[in-house]
Amino acid sequence: MHKVSILSTKDLIGQEVELFGWVANRRDHGKLVFVDLRDRSGVIQVVFGPFTPDTYELAQTLRNEWVVRIKGLVKERPEKMRNPDIPTGFVELEPRELEVLNASETPPMPLDTDGYEIGEDTRQEWRYLDLRRPRMVRNMMARHKGQLFIRNWLDERGFLEVETPILTKSTPEGARDYVVPSRLYAGSFYALPQSPQQYKQLLMVAGMERYFQFARCFRDEDTRGDRQPEFTQLDLEMSFVQREDVMALNEALIIDFITKLYPEKNIQQVPFPRMSYADAMEKYGTERPDVREDKNDPNLLAFCWVIDFPFFEKTDEGWTFTHNPFSAPKPEFMDSLLKGKNIGDILTSQYDIVLNGWEIGGGSIRNHTTESLWAVFRIMGFDDARIDENFGHMLKAFSHGAPPHGGIAWGFDRWIALLHNEPNIREVLAFPKTGDARDLMMHSPSSISAHQLHELHLKIEKE
Repeated sequence: MHKVSILSTKDLIGQEVELFGWVANRRDHGKLVFVDLRDRSGVIQVVFGPFTPDTYELAQTLRNEWVVRIKGLVKERPEKMRNPDIPTGFVELEPRELEVLNASETPPMPLDTDGYEIGEDTRQEWRYLDLRRPRMVRNMMARHKGQLFIRNWLDERGFLEVETPILTKSTPEGARDYVVPSRLYAGSFYALPQSPQQYKQLLMVAGMERYFQFARCFRDEDTRGDRQPEFTQLDLEMSFVQREDVMALNEALIIDFITKLYPEKNIQQVPFPRMSYADAMEKYGTERPDVREDKNDPNLLAFCWVIDFPFFEKTDEGWTFTHNPFSAPKPEFMDSLLKGKNIGDILTSQYDIVLNGWEIGGGSIRNHTTESLWAVFRIMGFDDARIDENFGHMLKAFSHGAPPHGGIAWGFDRWIALLHNEPNIREVLAFPKTGDARDLMMHSPSSISAHQLHELHLKIEKE
């Protein structure tokens, strides 16, 4: 007898095993009690009856989601009782021992469905229960397997996984920062990173040459669609590269990822087609074109690269960047950038990867000289004092032998959601926020005590 996962019982006919899990369902059929026992790996049917006198009476008291331990004999199911729809559908357990490890209150929602029919508020309030449903377990396992594959793939190609800080400096990068007040330095604040953009460039200055991480990113954006206040990026950066190097590596990674982990999926075109931003807007009216030839095929993956974006766009306040201020222009536009001429015509080295009409990643070759970075901020109307205050640390670093470099970041949550045909990224996050940025399970955001406010040198003013 040995402790095993439920899934492994399909190969253990005739052996005695010890199983642990939750009661997914109990059915009384006359003198027989059928219990579906569930763990992370799957479900197995356990049959109690007069022939199992040591467990039969206790089995009649079991209810859904009770936690139990069962020892028993793995047996082949009678031919007419087999279920070909699940991996363990050809076996069942004849119990010898049954122990209730913990009872459960009646669940507030069914857990044996895919969950789409249940309101989001209920699912998120009881997320630790919602995660028990098999679809959610599969999604969490997909994230794990995907990250493991990528880690190993990049490791084989000389990348180092480096973690970058969560408490950092607030700088204008496009979205609104989440800020964290400092207790030790009154009136000063940390910011949570919108991305590791500056740190990964500093790692290139540090000589790491090839870096990646699965980075947590934080953006205080207005609620819309499937945005989340915090999300995960696959972030990577490479030194001594040009645009083609970064795009080629990422395309190879994506193809290997799909081929090995999702063989049922079909990639529409390899190499991935490319189109300029101007062509995408003219033909599709969007910079995220859906180029699928058959939009009814759920396993069809139509990738494309969008390139040659405008570097700057005009607003009522003046010029601003279209992606981020750290991108380099295409080489033929560097002179215009440095001289601040023909600004609207400057094209950036930015490249976006699009899948079935969704942007799943974007990156660029970066400015790696102080002159080019100064030029970007001056075009945006920043005076020297503001440039030094916000980005002096980057300019200082670039003056100490920064190599040419570039990289990309994937929206990892969206990537997994699309591969599993999920309607939004909340379905592939363990503990997401609602569409209006609340955590209904932990009841956050929430107020803090007057003592905490005092320690942080803060005062709440009522409007």
